Amino acid sequence: MTSLIFVHLLLLGLRVIDSTTDAWRRCTDMLPLDLLSFVLEKDTSKLAPGVHMKQAGGVRGVHFSSPHTSLSFPSSQLLVNCELFPKEFSIIVTLKVSHIAPTRNEYIFSLMEPKKAQKKGVEEKEQNSKGDILERNKGEEQHGERERTVKTNEEHAQVILGLRLSRKRLHFLFKGHGEVVEHWVFRGTGLADNQWHTLVLVVGSDHVRLTVDCRSPQEIVPSRPFPSDINIQGSRFHIGSRGRWKGFYSGLLRQLVLVPGSDASHHVCPSSDPQLAALSVPPLLSDLPIMGRKGDDYVTSYETEERVSVGLEQLCSELLRGQMWFNPLRKGLYLCDGTVWITVLEDHKRLDYVLEHQVLTTTSETHDIEVFQVPGMGLMAAMAHRSASGSAVYLWTDTGFQLYQNISTYGALAWRHFTMGKKIFLVVSNSGGGSDKRKESDTDFSVIYKWSKRRKRFVRFQTLQTLCARDWEAFDINRQSYLAVANHRKGDNNHTIDSVIYKWNRLTKSFEVHQLLPTSGAYDWEYFTVGPYHFLVVANAFDGLTTSVDSVIYVWINGSFQVFQTIKTFCATDWEMFQIGNRVFLVVANGHRLHGNGLSQYAINSTIYELDMIGRLFVRFQDIITYSAVDWEFFSLGEEYFLVVANSFNGESYSLNSILYRWQGYEGFVPVHWLPTIGCSDWEFFSSKGESYLIYSSAKAPLSKVFKLKTY
Repeated sequence: MTSLIFVHLLLLGLRVIDSTTDAWRRCTDMLPLDLLSFVLEKDTSKLAPGVHMKQAGGVRGVHFSSPHTSLSFPSSQLLVNCELFPKEFSIIVTLKVSHIAPTRNEYIFSLMEPKKAQKKGVEEKEQNSKGDILERNKGEEQHGERERTVKTNEEHAQVILGLRLSRKRLHFLFKGHGEVVEHWVFRGTGLADNQWHTLVLVVGSDHVRLTVDCRSPQEIVPSRPFPSDINIQGSRFHIGSRGRWKGFYSGLLRQLVLVPGSDASHHVCPSSDPQLAALSVPPLLSDLPIMGRKGDDYVTSYETEERVSVGLEQLCSELLRGQMWFNPLRKGLYLCDGTVWITVLEDHKRLDYVLEHQVLTTTSETHDIEVFQVPGMGLMAAMAHRSASGSAVYLWTDTGFQLYQNISTYGALAWRHFTMGKKIFLVVSNSGGGSDKRKESDTDFSVIYKWSKRRKRFVRFQTLQTLCARDWEAFDINRQSYLAVANHRKGDNNHTIDSVIYKWNRLTKSFEVHQLLPTSGAYDWEYFTVGPYHFLVVANAFDGLTTSVDSVIYVWINGSFQVFQTIKTFCATDWEMFQIGNRVFLVVANGHRLHGNGLSQYAINSTIYELDMIGRLFVRFQDIITYSAVDWEFFSLGEEYFLVVANSFNGESYSLNSILYRWQGYEGFVPVHWLPTIGCSDWEFFSSKGESYLIYSSAKAPLSKVFKLKTY
């Protein structure tokens, strides 16, 4: 989890370009902004001056000892190209406040006007101010919350927006109409109890809600909505203060995230640990305790409980020097030297060789294999057969895969398994209309099948209209289920068509069209997440003239996918996302180069891209020569990571080696095994009873092969 959060933090501040100027000005279409990480991650080798890391109840937080300049930054660094503060947003905070504090109001964070707008005489008067000039109560709401309009000499000229804490109340204040600072006050929050709490403040068009520890929210219906014209040009964020000692925050802070334009409560609630519900926690705080040390010009302060941390992934940095880490998966003990983990003790499991385990004779050539588990049945494999006579589902036994069920399909190209609750489904990509003859219609019909517990078979559930569908992808976002189909072409020549995102309708109990995305000969969809972000990348293969087309990475924003990045590909047939440590990769299978009536080039590079932490986009990491590649499969064995490519054609023959590559760190992936295949169309990795296997399908011969991976 730490590695995902680490990458996620480096994505913070990314924005998706909106088509309207107003969206730029109001900062509506933006990803969550991690304010706390922004100040902690300026220099990952040490903590900023005035910042101390402490542990309480086995959980890390930061304590501020002074309102240092390092805890302040221009709002324009995160709210890029924005003139106005968003009129709808959420703020997520995880904090701990002691019983005796705060004795006065303390700022968790603030957004302040530029200093140049202040006048000396006004500033002196602010420092001597002792109270409010005007206070107007608006009445009690049903949960005891109050709305106040306050105009103070102290705040009037400086505070644009802030979150302030007193012993029994939480104050959200902002500059309203007529330069009046308005307060929305939540009473009885009970935060000063020396316990961790997670707060989600949601400011909507006609309401304000505060959720504490994922309990029922407190709500205010203000007399007038949050203003839509708060100018933030030249403003600065201050974390833990308003830039002064007065109102300085004395507690611990673990999470502080601003989410423009949306209600973020569903991102963190419900939670198995609601007091520590997390959207984005800085990596320094998500790791387990470490011992403090002194540097040349700074001191770190910790309250620690143990010297050895336990977990599957952990970063090694200067702050972790001397820390030991036990990885239960690798059965290894490691020591951090300030840069990398040094192995102290480790149980090695390495790939020795690949052994042919089963040659499976099929009724037809096979374009795709989907391996999945069915409770009560075991491991199964759905094979997409080219023949109009149908496809087959196989069951894994002690001797290998055995035929279990035949399913009627028409030019099947891919299967996708997915679940919704306890229900199990398979969806097939049909590319034919029901016969091998030329179709009278350009429309195909792909089918969703549902597993019947009573019949112990897959039965027809729903039919969807598709256009030579090449792939399906299933995923869930915010507890909603979606299906994405890659429509390849309409008729024989029209490849520039829409692919479709379907959404499950709980009322009609069916999938319905949610979004259309323009694609060019779409071949594959790959869904993946990085932290709280949802991505979908399409492999575009052909636009009717050339295979040199852009494939597109989309990111989920406000209920739909929007363009995140485009990458030039050459008949892209597959994307595979994988992660090694805290590094995120995407590898594309490039099929061939073709332009117009020219000759096709089948021996070309397929490329691995890595998510660049600073540039916030995927950049080229490694080129690998492939031969009309149509699939990549990533898997791990013990501490080792592998990629296997499906090489299908070299321009002369379909009988050629597909290659297994092993991760070598700085060298990238290097070839270690050559596997003879015939028109290889897909690879799948699976495990059974502690043993590991690979299976490949052939698009040119009626067979599939299972290989057993021997380790030592």
